[in-house]
Amino acid sequence: MQKRATTSEGVGLETDDPLAYQARTGPGRSAVVEIATGLALSYRELNELTGRIGGWLQAFGSAQKPSRIAYLGRNSIAQIATCLACQRIGFVFVPLNWRLGARELAAIIEDCAPDLILSDAEFLPVLSGVDAREIVAIEGEQGLLAQAAQCSDPAEVRFPCDHPCIMLYTSGTTGKPKGVVITRGNAYASALNFAMVGNLTAQSVTLCDLPFFHTIGLVAIGRTTLTMGGRLVISDRFLPERSLATLGDPKLGVTHYFAVPQMAAALKSSAHWNPKALTALQAIFIGGAPLSPSLIESFLADGIPLVNGYGMSEAGTALHMPLDRDAVRAHPGSVGYPAPLLDMRLVDDNGEDVDDGAVGEIWLRGPSVTPGYWNKPEETTRAFVDGWYRTGDLGRKDASGVYFVPDRLKDMYITGGENVFPAEVEAVIGAHPRVVDVAVIGVPDPKWGETGLAFIVAGKEPPNLDEIVMLCGERLAHYKRPSQFLFVESIPRTASGKAQKHVLRANHAVR
Repeated sequence: MQKRATTSEGVGLETDDPLAYQARTGPGRSAVVEIATGLALSYRELNELTGRIGGWLQAFGSAQKPSRIAYLGRNSIAQIATCLACQRIGFVFVPLNWRLGARELAAIIEDCAPDLILSDAEFLPVLSGVDAREIVAIEGEQGLLAQAAQCSDPAEVRFPCDHPCIMLYTSGTTGKPKGVVITRGNAYASALNFAMVGNLTAQSVTLCDLPFFHTIGLVAIGRTTLTMGGRLVISDRFLPERSLATLGDPKLGVTHYFAVPQMAAALKSSAHWNPKALTALQAIFIGGAPLSPSLIESFLADGIPLVNGYGMSEAGTALHMPLDRDAVRAHPGSVGYPAPLLDMRLVDDNGEDVDDGAVGEIWLRGPSVTPGYWNKPEETTRAFVDGWYRTGDLGRKDASGVYFVPDRLKDMYITGGENVFPAEVEAVIGAHPRVVDVAVIGVPDPKWGETGLAFIVAGKEPPNLDEIVMLCGERLAHYKRPSQFLFVESIPRTASGKAQKHVLRANHAVR
């Protein structure tokens, strides 16, 4: 018999989350596969695992709060099941970036104050100094999976669409962590958006090399695939040769692959690259960084379209090219068309819409757009104008209706698909006692897309460069550390004290 779900008001309602629906209508279909372990679960088995984890998690809080469950671990079936379990019981899933250092993780944990932290064994040492209510390993006799195996699926409860279910952390322009709240309605709308632009169906097989602590991995790939009833192939890390073997495995039949440009380039340059083996692959979806026309053309020559897109934690997929080789070739560098469940505007400094061909800030509105930032009402207020989310990114629409994102209003740069905010790096370097001033910009890099360049103004006694490098190594994740340092006499600033980074970029370009 199907369970009868209730709302918090006690009104009887029949309801399902997408996973429960897929488990009921296609229980024997393959749902998830782990590359590292070979573990594979059907929709019935994944649904049962999700229910047991949900039953175990209920001891750590309530949906009324709602309780937050942090997760520090590589991609796995356990992680996607925990995320879905949190939604089922009304908790908030907070995936943590395992690439961060102890100090950076501690700041995020302090901000979100989770009721429980779940962690892979390899990351437990990083949490040794963290002030947390409870930390539980995922594996082991006393771990999440072992304890959840003794629990039963909790009674289903219906929650409103605006109930939060995920919180993704992204650094703010101040360098402090910012929790992007994603509601149940946001997550569902994001999944539908990507299903439509990416042609994902119950017959789709997706390979996810991208980490679940990013919106592309967790929401665009993971949640969309399972919402539509497809098969999700989960990778714990990107290894080019292993990814190529997986993409070419006829037993899996991967149809959709997702990557940042650096990953796509690594696949293409691998000695194991063989496009003839990728018979099921429909496209490689690209996000997270600018995509060069030359890379697009090199894949098209092998019959594989690199489909570019644009999105963010705050809105999910916002723009995307269609899965059409001719369209991809005709508009190199374009990020395509607006997602169907999003309204979009390009506006000038006065908030007025710009003409086609002109550059304006991208504003978004729709059911996938976040309600705001966790515990940051002022930043939330600044981010919205009359219901429109201000992305801080610049866009342009050409005469054919496709969009381009030529630059960013914000100073963020992207290295290897990871966002880096200069203010955070500047705060670390500026903490050196013999540094008077500092400004960091992103500059082109042939391998990573962009990398950091730090302009440093020294005091009377210049700092030792090795000390600055060591300071960055102690306080910043590897990908955030500048690869170049340049000592200068002064940093150009406006009357209000803001660094004129366009001047720094121009000066660096002519060197």
